[in-house]
Amino acid sequence: MATKLFQAVGFRVDIEEVIHPDGRVLVFHIPSRPRGTAYHIEGAYLMRSGESLVPMSEDHLRRIFAEGEPDWLEEYSKQGINGQNVVELLDTQAFFDLLRIHYPTDRQGVMERLVQERLVDQRDNGYAIRRLGALLLARRLEDFEDLSRKAPRVVVYPGTNKLETRLDRIGAKGYAVGFQELIGFIMGQLPQSEVIEGAIRKENRLVPEITIRELVANALIHQNFSISGASMIVEIYANRVEISNPGEPIVPVERFIDGYQSRNERLADIMRRMGICEEKSSGIDKVIHAAEVYQLPAPDFRAGYQRTVAVLFGPRDFENIDREERIRACYQHCALKWVMAEHMTNQSLRERFHLPESKSASVSQVIAQAIEAGVVKPDERVGMSRKFARYLPFWA
Repeated sequence: MATKLFQAVGFRVDIEEVIHPDGRVLVFHIPSRPRGTAYHIEGAYLMRSGESLVPMSEDHLRRIFAEGEPDWLEEYSKQGINGQNVVELLDTQAFFDLLRIHYPTDRQGVMERLVQERLVDQRDNGYAIRRLGALLLARRLEDFEDLSRKAPRVVVYPGTNKLETRLDRIGAKGYAVGFQELIGFIMGQLPQSEVIEGAIRKENRLVPEITIRELVANALIHQNFSISGASMIVEIYANRVEISNPGEPIVPVERFIDGYQSRNERLADIMRRMGICEEKSSGIDKVIHAAEVYQLPAPDFRAGYQRTVAVLFGPRDFENIDREERIRACYQHCALKWVMAEHMTNQSLRERFHLPESKSASVSQVIAQAIEAGVVKPDERVGMSRKFARYLPFWA
């Protein structure tokens, strides 16, 4: 059997026989995968997703084959420069402000901190700026030839399609030092409507700032930098906002709420310490919670070809969202309740949709459709009582 397994999978699997009172037990000793190596069976590269075996994505295979190679972010963007060049290229004042520490009294103290953070290295021929340092702190990303295509891009369309472009702007600064300015610019481009509350005229943006902030930070941090000629893009339409980044997601899109795995750990760590992200998987939770509070359709997270997309929709009431959107909202509400150590009920979903008690039957229909779609399931611990029924996400 060991010989047949070797011929099938290409590596040795030792088999041990253990005698048990109830019969024979075979123990298979499977070695760990060598770094940079992916095994296939008859040409098919497979991986486990839940209880199933599915083909590995091109992005997943690329990550495996790149194991052991130098980290793209840790390589040098500029070398052989002096301390004056460094502070001219990098916004060091903003760096210290974001970390909430005092700016050193001399340039040597500035350089020592940058070296300590491994954003800049001191070498025999002067200083070298790592790509990570430049991406975070660059005064002008165009000063770094290998990083200019990684600048965030904002595209605004006057309608609901790409036929006509009103504005196309590329960010100039590094991710950290330019983050607040980027968010402010995006918010300024969002469609808005006027409402009267009491005697006060109030302007409402298409989506709340918290959702833009969390998803833009998420897209910057989790992008796949090894994909050339691609950047994080925010596309603003009359009825929605699409935020996308290069690279297919590491975590399946249906597990964004409860799962977390950073593609770029050092980038995430520094941006967390700068207060731009939290690095504890709460960003997507905040986005979904905000959608519920502001009565927006459920955000749509998509995995495309070498790209991850998050779509935020403008306000629409329950009657104007379709069956698929209702099921997605039901699943996200159920998963959000689960991570909050609570349970979804008919009442909680009614409140999510801002519906009166008279609409309980409509909400029950949505729950039944979500169960049929396999994204939620009844909590069997409460029995068959419809009055006390509560529900769990499919993976709970």
